[in-house]
Formats: sequence, structure tokens, C-alpha cells
Amino acid sequence: MRLSSIFKSALMSTLLVSSALQAKPVYIATTAIVEHPALDAVRDGIKQALNDNGYSGDNLKFTYESAQGKPDIASQIARKMVGENPDIIVAIATPSAQAAVTATKTIPVVFSAVTDPLAAKLVPSLEQPGGNVTGLSDMANIKEHFTLIKKFIPNLKVLGIPYNPGEANSVSMLESAKVVAEKMGIKIVEAAAPKSSDVMIAAKQLVGKADAIYCPIDNTIISAVESVVKVGIDAQIPVFAGDTSTVERGAIAAVGYNYFDLGRQTGDIVVRILKGEKPGSIDVKMAKGTDLYVNPKMAKRMGIEVPKAVLEKATKIVK
Repeated sequence: MRLSSIFKSALMSTLLVSSALQAKPVYIATTAIVEHPALDAVRDGIKQALNDNGYSGDNLKFTYESAQGKPDIASQIARKMVGENPDIIVAIATPSAQAAVTATKTIPVVFSAVTDPLAAKLVPSLEQPGGNVTGLSDMANIKEHFTLIKKFIPNLKVLGIPYNPGEANSVSMLESAKVVAEKMGIKIVEAAAPKSSDVMIAAKQLVGKADAIYCPIDNTIISAVESVVKVGIDAQIPVFAGDTSTVERGAIAAVGYNYFDLGRQTGDIVVRILKGEKPGSIDVKMAKGTDLYVNPKMAKRMGIEVPKAVLEKATKIVK
């Protein structure tokens, strides 16, 4: 009888330990290079995808940290996260993704909102990348962007592009933009902005040199895009963007991704890994879907009007 009681007690203890282990929440550590609406929307979309798949409340630990635009802080955050041993690290934007990939070769890393994963050396291949890394690219359709700008400015000859030369995705974008622009008969004038505080200076350097300014999907430029918008208004130079959220902050128009949806697409990859797939066996995905945002009020303030044909196709007209 006594042995039976001991056995039952041991069994109950085992069951309690097992239950406790099963109750351990999934830990998703998320980081981004900077806070701005597009990247914030990615984060929110990731969390929504997790919630939609049953990861919420007590069975999900979801943390988020921003590097405030500084690559050295991104590296510190990545090392700290590795020390906490999460189930998956989700890194939003190229510098944070590079920091996470450098910090661990064992913890799964899922990147998002990375323009060129190959140029950033995050993965050796987009198909079956191997190792512990996969994710989602928001490679922009630059030809589509420039075609939109030409609908506003049919005689566009020179396009100014502020960019951060220290960000791999921005350098890759600029090179692609030059190739596309040459084929379309457009000259590109670039202006470097290594830090957010340099963005207005870079925009002012384009005054008198460009017919319009294009703000690419560059985290440094987007984080301070209001500075470019101010220059556009003061100098009467139309400002366009590579992402739709920037139109809500003052750019005239953009055709681009819905970044909340992009986050959900990223979250779907995270869920696949949580369910047992190896990150290295999951192909790097390209973002799906495009929206057209226009801001007639800002167009008027910068001296042009939104063509009727563009208004008719707009997904959203910013009031």
C-alpha cells in the first residue's frame, strides 16, 4: 500500500512537471532597426498572424526592441536576445537582420522588410537557404514606382534620391534604380544621408538639380521623411515614395506593399517554424500585393495635381 502511494505520488509529480513544460509560452523576440509606421506595421502583422494561429495570451511571450536607427545598438539587442534563448528571433529591416544573423548560428532567425537578402549576406540562396535563417523580402518594383512618377511629371528628366550609403539594402536599391532609370531616359542624382539628422541636408542638396525627389525604402530616410517633405514644399519639388505609409506622412504618391500584410506573411513563416519546419528548408519569400496611395493635398502644396487616372486607381486617397 505504501509503495502504491509512493508510485502515485511520483506519477503525479511527473504529470505536474510535464504540464508545466507544456504550458511554457512560445518566446518570439522581435527587433527592428528603427520605429516608423511601415516597420511598426510589420511587427503588428507578425503578432496578428501568431494570434490567428493560436499563439496568444499565456502561451505567447512576444517582445519588441527598436535600435533607434543605430546599427551598434542593433548588435547589442541581437546579442542580448541570443542570451535569452528565444524560440525564434524576428528581425525587421536589413541592419537588424544582419545583427541577428551575426549573433547566432543556432536560434532560428526570420527576417522581414529586407530589400535584398543576398546583397545583405543574410542567406546564400533564396531557395532552400540552409542554416538557421529565412524570411521575407520587400524588394520594390522600381520600374513601377518611376512609371507612377512619370504620370505626374511626363517630362521627368532628373530624379533625386536621398539614401543611406551605410545600409546594404539602400545601396542595392540605388544601383537597381540607376539601371531602371537609364532605360526610361531618367538621370539619377543621389544625396547621401548616413544618419536621420542628415536627411534634410541631403534633400536640400537636390534642390535645383532634380525635377522630383524619390524617397526609397530606406529606413534612415523614411524615419525622417518629414524633413524631405518640408524641402519639397519650400522648394516646390514633388516628393514621391517607395512605401505607402510615407504618403500618409506627406509624400504625394506611392505604389507599394501593405506592410501589415507583409508582417502577416512573415508571421506565417514564423508559425511554420514553430510547428517543426527548419528555417533553412523554407524558401525566402517575396512580399505579395500592392496598394496605390495618393495625397492630393500635399501634391497641391508642392505645385502639382494628381492626374485623374491615378485618382481613379488609388487604393487610398489621403485627406
